Formats: sequence, structure tokens, C-alpha cells
Amino acid sequence: MTDPISVQVKRLEHGTGLALPQYATAGAAGMDVLSAEDVVLEPGMRHAVATGLAMAIPQGYEIQVRPRSGLALKHGVSVPNTPGTIDSDYRGELKVIMINHGTEPFPIKRGERVAQLVLAPVTLAAWDEVAELDSTERGEGGFGSTGR
Repeated sequence: MTDPISVQVKRLEHGTGLALPQYATAGAAGMDVLSAEDVVLEPGMRHAVATGLAMAIPQGYEIQVRPRSGLALKHGVSVPNTPGTIDSDYRGELKVIMINHGTEPFPIKRGERVAQLVLAPVTLAAWDEVAELDSTERGEGGFGSTGR
């Protein structure tokens, strides 16, 4: 296990009294983040759920916003842009885009866990434009080509 990376977090006024994101178990990769508002997601509805937090993610890292599997399985509620990315230079409020794929309205109460946050290193790409690519066994086989 590696040492934790320090991430500065600022609690916004509407986040007062809420716990900071935290790991539920010693082996958890994601930290549960809480809603800072009450909202009802109607079937098919999307909403950017406020967390009441802003943060300064260290350069070279991102925070990935991922759905909670229990909400997805039991209620059809998810994060549509999975994983969502919070960049290291963003300083606004962290909001979780949520969608209700279920058939019933889904109430979200202030203080409820709505998503998981995963701190991850970022690897930057450097494009190397070439005239031809090396060949592979798969070649240009696309969607579903490896399952035959």
C-alpha cells in the first residue's frame, strides 16, 4: 500500500455539517461522497448533485467520479459520464451528474452517499504521427470481432 496523497478540500457553505469523502472499508478504492442537497430524480432525469465541496487536486492526478453499484443495481441510478473526471486545475464545486434509468422517482436526501471518488494518476500522451502502424493479429477488427 502506498502513502496517501494530500488533497486540499474546501467546504462550501451548503456543505456545512457533512462528512468529507471517506473510504467505507480498508480495501476500498473509492471514497463515498455525500449529497449537499435534497432532490428527486424522476425517471429519465439528469441532475448535477451538489456536494458542497471544492478541492485542489495535485498536478499529475485526477479524481474520477464513479457510480455506486448498489444504487445502479437496486434503483437504476447511475453517473452517465462514467467515470467523470475532475481535473487538477478545476477549483469549482464538485458536482455529481446523476441519472435515473429506473421506472420510479428516486429521492436523494442531503447527507446520502451518491457516488465514489477515486484519486488516480494521470499519464500524459505525446502523439507520434506515422505513415503506417505495426500489424497485429486482430488488425482492424472492431466491435465484437474478438468474440467469434
